Amino acid sequence: MEENIIFKSSQLKPQVSLSQKDVFPRPASMETSSVNQSNKSQLVNSAKSIHNTQHFGGFNPTDNDHKNGETFILKLMIKIILGIIILLCIGFGIYRFVFPFFSQKATPIRLTYWGLWESQDLMQKTINDFQKIHPLIVIDYKKQDIKQYKDRLMTRIPKENGPDIFRYHSSWLPMVGRLLSPLPESVITKADFQNFFYSTLQRDIVRNGAIFGIPIHMDTLALFVNNDILTSSGSSVPQTWDDFSKLSRSLTVKDEKGIIKTAGTAMGTFDNINHAPDIISLLLLQNGADINNLSKTLENSSDALSFYTSFAIGDGNVWDDTLDSSMVMFARGRLAFYFGYSWDIIALRASNPELSFSIYPVPHILGREQSIASYWVEGVSVKSPHQKEAMEFIKFLAQKETQQKLFTEISKTRLFGELYPRKDLGITLKDNDLIYPFVKQAENSSSSFFAGDTSDNGLNTAMNTYLGNAIKSILENTSPETAVETLAKGVDQVIKQYEQ
Repeated sequence: MEENIIFKSSQLKPQVSLSQKDVFPRPASMETSSVNQSNKSQLVNSAKSIHNTQHFGGFNPTDNDHKNGETFILKLMIKIILGIIILLCIGFGIYRFVFPFFSQKATPIRLTYWGLWESQDLMQKTINDFQKIHPLIVIDYKKQDIKQYKDRLMTRIPKENGPDIFRYHSSWLPMVGRLLSPLPESVITKADFQNFFYSTLQRDIVRNGAIFGIPIHMDTLALFVNNDILTSSGSSVPQTWDDFSKLSRSLTVKDEKGIIKTAGTAMGTFDNINHAPDIISLLLLQNGADINNLSKTLENSSDALSFYTSFAIGDGNVWDDTLDSSMVMFARGRLAFYFGYSWDIIALRASNPELSFSIYPVPHILGREQSIASYWVEGVSVKSPHQKEAMEFIKFLAQKETQQKLFTEISKTRLFGELYPRKDLGITLKDNDLIYPFVKQAENSSSSFFAGDTSDNGLNTAMNTYLGNAIKSILENTSPETAVETLAKGVDQVIKQYEQ
């Protein structure tokens, strides 16, 4: 078989005849035996060039090429260095001129916060927690003296040199309402306010649907019982007013001259009874009287005042105006039943650490287990130039976690912290027999304009003056009905004064 030679044709070499030299005669110059040396050099160089081209794939580096490469790299490095220098200059310009401009815009906002009972150290821990979240809002807390506190608010806020945030009593809204900004929905919604806070707040600090503050504590009037006196009598704690009245009289001890040595309870007079306005308010409330309009519930009101003064009238009296104050008598172990608020526990323990007493809900009329509430509220001044920031702090104070931490911090320095105004936190104190009775009554409690210990020199003071005069007039044989009629006129005058 004949071999395929398609790809082998290039292997055939042409056969040149020697006679061809006669066909292509050499030029005369090549006939010489000696060849020009320069031509030889050119041929050699051409051959080398061809060889190098074949070897380097068409690229033939020369000295000029090397020099051009070095120049390119040098120029590139110069450009990079210049770029870095330009960027550094731009950065320095931003740092030197632009950054200070924005820094001035981010200057912290300072808010002044007036409180009453907590020290600077205790409140500062809560404030620090807030400032971790809002580093550009600085809170300056200033503990105020309760004396003439309300007057300072009423004077300084309208002049725009008062606090941004301030504390006020739950009964003060008619006086300080025009100084307060309503809370926006971003702070707390109406639904959350109703769900989380006790119902008395809905009546006390809400006007025309607007909420005017957030409390960080809540308190109610409760019954303090001297354990030694009650145990020695073999009696149990009275739950109704009828049982309370009988037991108070049986526990009262008098000497041969009829001078009271141990009182069953502190009721009947006014000036030497701690929280007298609150106790009378309790009786009015439970007996169905309308504190804001006593003349419309004249019979209910007169019956309540008659019952109250009965403890200081006749030979069966258990109290009189010659005795020391009710707190002093109870601290000395000479009073069986005392009506007070939770903060009285701290004062009593400080006065007599050995005193043995327990706390119970107040007595009640059947079907009316109600108590009197007294508490303070944190509000935002309508004159504050930093409304948004102040509202952020109020929102923070309303939170469950904030109030829990505040209670814990205060409990480190005294027997217990501020009693919770939130229903979802009140239940957490159920195992604390000392303070839970106050919390237990909170949902069925109401505030009163007849409130003691506010030092307001205003609405409360005026109301209490009329109330005290009514009690004294009954003790001087004025009829309870006449006393209430006079009291009702005084109350109407005060309410109209602060409604303007």
